[in-house]
Amino acid sequence: MTDQYGGPVDESCVLTEGPWTHRFVGANGSRFHVVEAGTGPMVLFLHGFPEHWWAWHEMLPAVADAGFRAVAVDLRGYGASDKPPRGYDGYTLAADIAGLIRALGERSATLVGTGAGGLIAWTAASFHPALVRRLVVLGAPHPLRLRAGIFADPRGQFAASTTALKFQLPRFEHVLTRDGAALVEELLRRWGGRDWVAGPSFAEYAERCREAMRIPQAAFCAMEGYRWAFRSVLRLHGYRFVKLMQRPLVTPTLQLHGAADVAALPRTAQGSGRYVVAPYEWRLLDGVGHFPHLEAPDVVLGEILRWTKS
Repeated sequence: MTDQYGGPVDESCVLTEGPWTHRFVGANGSRFHVVEAGTGPMVLFLHGFPEHWWAWHEMLPAVADAGFRAVAVDLRGYGASDKPPRGYDGYTLAADIAGLIRALGERSATLVGTGAGGLIAWTAASFHPALVRRLVVLGAPHPLRLRAGIFADPRGQFAASTTALKFQLPRFEHVLTRDGAALVEELLRRWGGRDWVAGPSFAEYAERCREAMRIPQAAFCAMEGYRWAFRSVLRLHGYRFVKLMQRPLVTPTLQLHGAADVAALPRTAQGSGRYVVAPYEWRLLDGVGHFPHLEAPDVVLGEILRWTKS
């Protein structure tokens, strides 16, 4: 560890004690930090950017109390999970989730993903349909809707994505971690709904995210997923990814989206249902920004449990 806003911190900073168990699980050639509570059918939670597993710290005990095995993971490159220099393409990130479900001893799981984790959840359900029983996506358009929005909506989704475009710059991870990762808090503030940002829990949450982003290599790894998403547009494996993602999704899907989301615009996310042939529901959450799991936790918890049980 180091002083408050010194350099890097140790990954033990994310091993917070609570009504859950910390474990390390090998999957898809990497070691993942998972946090779990409860027993029953598995619900696997995928955090977004610039977060880590702590995004779900209130959700885990509540979902466990409802009779489920609730598991949150630090995605590849984040928190206390491995930080290999590569593997941040859509194929590998989806295979991480498939491998985790198997490594945790389950045949299938309900996937809940938010933001960047929601994009991975869409992809995992598309590429590994037998392993994903149900899908709940927060603040994340279907990857092909997002791609179309960036190219076809210059004043809308393209303008909203300028931050992610900056991530393409070499060594931008040093900008992200400067001044104790102040930019992490700035992004949470910019993308979050007004009530949450002004509320009592924001400062502590932002501090935890800033600390986790200062774990060595975490910021670089976080950037790499965004870099692949943009660079792959011009490459053959990116073209192949799009072709594979066009296959209709056979997983029952619930999509929750903040009406005030300025990172992934509601108009971009709406219409994601065209890629789903299974039961599909869309719900817009008034006054909520890019982090529905933190801004409207009771509503989101109720919807997750309803969808998982139905």
